[in-house]
Amino acid sequence: MRRGEPRSDSGVATIWTALAVAALTGVAVLGCWLATAVLARHRAETAADLGALAAASHAVEGPVRACERAKWVADRMAVTLVACRWQRLDAFVEVQAPGLALGGLPGPSARARAGPTGRPP
Repeated sequence: MRRGEPRSDSGVATIWTALAVAALTGVAVLGCWLATAVLARHRAETAADLGALAAASHAVEGPVRACERAKWVADRMAVTLVACRWQRLDAFVEVQAPGLALGGLPGPSARARAGPTGRPP
């Protein structure tokens, strides 16, 4: 090789570095999206559990008042109460949390059941 002649591999390190940065950025974005989805799912599950417990604790006031209490809990936890129904003395609550919908999939939702203690499920 003579002096002054460009080497055939000049600039390859720049391309490899750019590809590595792009790959790491993609992994970081995917990790953030996954963490957000997991947090939304946990929020939905917690809100459903607390809503069902709130409804069950107000069962003596009637199903309408108990479901209002479940809605109050859902509103405070920034989720949407989808359904609140009663079967005997058990409250069934379903909520849906806002989340990153990917590919047209709905946001995370959860269901919970609560009722009086002292009897088998």
